[in-house]
Amino acid sequence: MARLEDYANKYQTIKMERRDGILQMTFHTDGGPLLWGGLPHGEFPQAFRDVGSDARNKVIIITGTGDSFSGGDRASDPARQPTPLTLRPRYWDRVYWEGKQLLNNLLDIEVPMISAINGPALAHSEIPLLCDIVLASENAVLQDAGHFPNGGVPGDGVHIVYPLLLGMNRGRYFLLTGQAIGAQEAQQLGLVNEVLSREKLLPRAWELAEHLTQRPQLLLRYTRVVLTQAIKRQMVDLLGYGLILEGMNSAEYAAQAAEAQEQGS
Repeated sequence: MARLEDYANKYQTIKMERRDGILQMTFHTDGGPLLWGGLPHGEFPQAFRDVGSDARNKVIIITGTGDSFSGGDRASDPARQPTPLTLRPRYWDRVYWEGKQLLNNLLDIEVPMISAINGPALAHSEIPLLCDIVLASENAVLQDAGHFPNGGVPGDGVHIVYPLLLGMNRGRYFLLTGQAIGAQEAQQLGLVNEVLSREKLLPRAWELAEHLTQRPQLLLRYTRVVLTQAIKRQMVDLLGYGLILEGMNSAEYAAQAAEAQEQGS
């Protein structure tokens, strides 16, 4: 059984604070907005496992730092640069394992989750959408900027979440065009439940969380379980397959880059 004092300060990209059973996870990079890359990719799966293993957590709030929920992309992450390393199965085995654990461990958290999307979510925007209640600030934007627009197969969860939430045709359009969906449109499409000003976003998340904690703990847990079961089934069927296809494409991309470098030298 995990304890907050054992994991609260364990992660470089997540600040944690808990009050009356409500745990807020604030994502960041060096105290500023979260820039997605190898570090959060490795930390998030472990953090979600710790949080889900702590029986004192009754409701979880996730949010970002400053005016952005998540940014960065494959091109800006040194760990994603095409190198001989990315051609090796051992490298992609780590990406494959972490990618599966990230979303599966999130869905294994057996208490209600509320996301407060405080600004653009351009990298792994499926994470806040997998929460049970999704709030967004007026300046929030949802996009999958790091995959197809940057030459990557959108195979690490977005290929499941967006067609599921938007419908098959709108979801495929979103992923293939790099579409950016603003907060108001996201609410109209059913991706977001409430749109609020930045200053009202977190207070509203806490208000909802405090309301939920008045309910019995088993009611909270089992409701979360029953509401996520269908999503978890799709993750089991499709997540690992998508990650493997993403890895194959990335290896080919790295091989072409290496060949071009050799020809130019």
